[in-house]
Amino acid sequence: MKQIIGFIGAGNMAGAIIGGILASGQVTPQQVAVSDISAEKLDRFSGMGLAVYEDSAELVKNCKYVVLSVKPQVIGEVLAHIAQQVTREHVLISIAAGVSCGFIRRAVGFDCKVAPVMPNTPLLVGAGSVAVGREEPISDEEFAFVTGLFQAGGHVEVIDSGKLNEVIPVNGSSPAMIYLLAQYMCEYAAAQGIDYEAANRLFCQTLIGSAKMMLESGKSHDELIKMVTSPGGTTYRMLDALKERDLKAMVEDACDRCVKRAYELGQ
Repeated sequence: MKQIIGFIGAGNMAGAIIGGILASGQVTPQQVAVSDISAEKLDRFSGMGLAVYEDSAELVKNCKYVVLSVKPQVIGEVLAHIAQQVTREHVLISIAAGVSCGFIRRAVGFDCKVAPVMPNTPLLVGAGSVAVGREEPISDEEFAFVTGLFQAGGHVEVIDSGKLNEVIPVNGSSPAMIYLLAQYMCEYAAAQGIDYEAANRLFCQTLIGSAKMMLESGKSHDELIKMVTSPGGTTYRMLDALKERDLKAMVEDACDRCVKRAYELGQ
């Protein structure tokens, strides 16, 4: 095979992964291939020294590891096109939300090697949070390569491959929920006469600091909440309002809808 790894679909997520592995030195540009229906995208990656293929089946012929970085709605069509080129030596890495390993194997026509992955968009800034599932018959060496792809752009957790749909609201979709909360907080600040961008910087740094507290302080979520909350104080009143509106139930419902949609997309 001419290249080590190929990407079918050259969108933002593929670009983030490629940027991470090239920056880490895990592979050279000449060892990476890209296939996409957009000539503009192919030109951009070709200019970076990557191999480009208009035909995704040709990419599969030339790469051991193949990242399926296309939307769930078109992955069936893509798999049908490349099925004849997939061998037992290939490792298919799927980042398509809701698409099961079983679906991929049925589309290819045999028990091929599949690594299901749920990344998130902060990979674009080298701060991704990625869930990876392991399935037989992938070897230790192959699985280490797969996890290394994503460690180059963020944090990786290995989870039960049967729970990739259930983890989507935790890391895959949750950035959008955080961005929405940030928007609401900044809009509130602006309505009080505070500069929107200043509020955004304050809130974003608060998110960073809060994340570090959760990861590094050794304290539980409840303990951290108590550190901020004085009885009858300002934080107490804010949390009380959220509890009155049953924030927990709202979050659970949102997560349930997210997971349900993942299963719908995977059918």
